[in-house]
Amino acid sequence: MVFAKTAATIHPTEMTRRQLAVFVLILGALTAFSAMSIDMYLPAFPQMARDLKVPLSTVQLSVSAFLFGSAAGQLFYGPLADRWGRRRPLLVGLSLYVASTIGCAMVHTGSGLLMWRVVMALGGGAGMVISRAVVRDLYDTAEAARMFSLLMLVMGLAPILAPVAGGQLLLLCGWRGIFVFLGVFGLASLLAAAVALPESLPVERRIRRSASDMAKVYWHLMKNRHYLRYAVALGCVAGVNFSYISGAPFVFIELHGLSPQFFGVFFGVNACGLIGASQMNRRLLRRFSPGAIARSAFMVAGTAGILLIAVTATGFGGFPLQMLFIFVCLCMTGLLYPNITALALAPFDKAAGSASALLGTIQYLLGASGGALVGAFHNGTALPMTGTMALCGTLGFVAVLGAGRGKGQP
Repeated sequence: MVFAKTAATIHPTEMTRRQLAVFVLILGALTAFSAMSIDMYLPAFPQMARDLKVPLSTVQLSVSAFLFGSAAGQLFYGPLADRWGRRRPLLVGLSLYVASTIGCAMVHTGSGLLMWRVVMALGGGAGMVISRAVVRDLYDTAEAARMFSLLMLVMGLAPILAPVAGGQLLLLCGWRGIFVFLGVFGLASLLAAAVALPESLPVERRIRRSASDMAKVYWHLMKNRHYLRYAVALGCVAGVNFSYISGAPFVFIELHGLSPQFFGVFFGVNACGLIGASQMNRRLLRRFSPGAIARSAFMVAGTAGILLIAVTATGFGGFPLQMLFIFVCLCMTGLLYPNITALALAPFDKAAGSASALLGTIQYLLGASGGALVGAFHNGTALPMTGTMALCGTLGFVAVLGAGRGKGQP
């Protein structure tokens, strides 16, 4: 066993270098559940639509179904993690995720796909909530931002490898094989967490709440302007990413004629930019505050988004220039995710699980809304995708400007 104290709590200073490496790998895998669950089946969208005999927009909607399911599920895991510790709710959620991948692999209708994607999200949401809560349990604001950046190094491999692996699995065993692979990934994560993830929440810091108490905590969080503005800003970052994810298969494969396999290469290049920016963030934090970095990154993302709309509408520069501005927007999300997450959770100690859960819910609701807008305004061009990306970047910048006002915790 890697950790001798998986049932008890452990602090980063008590970990050996090997234990810390395993700890980061497990948390990175948990934060990657969303990216793996979405990015891996993107190259299969056209084939799934033909096989299930549904419009492509229905398959695109399965991305939003997953995001809305994640948003709902995270609300439950937060209070459970504050009451029972981080490990037990995580193991339950991962078990549900593994079971749901089997349902997705066996589905034969569009409605069935949407239903199982929601169940899949309800299970996978545990990893996303609890990984953030564990980091907040163990690190202060600046260190948490650095740790979130480090996790993005692990998590960022998913957008690079998942579409490429998905494209190859599509050739070997069809789109159903992609969901079988996701089930294996979920099972491996479940076993790793059960064996090697230490508990980060001491018994004396756990909070027993009734349903009405939990509702009051969430209501208190919603009234906290400091927290809420950062949560909205993080949701706008997700909106940039998920607008791109929802629209990219059509824009790259259908509109510009890339093969599903070559699509993975383009998708991976953009993911490399995100990873590179997240690692540069660790260096920037030595000189600048997380808030200053977030404001500057949003300004760049908003400007790139507006230029992206202009390029798409006029056709100037064609696909290469579109790719350049998309690349810039996605690089900025590598700076925004770790800093905004750390800033939003900074005031919360005793209710870190609930704060993490509501943060994830708002993030995924807004991200899903961005993805749904792309599908709703689908018109055979790249404008729905690029326009939504620009809108989310601009709104996020407005939200983060005033996020330093009004601090507190439930």
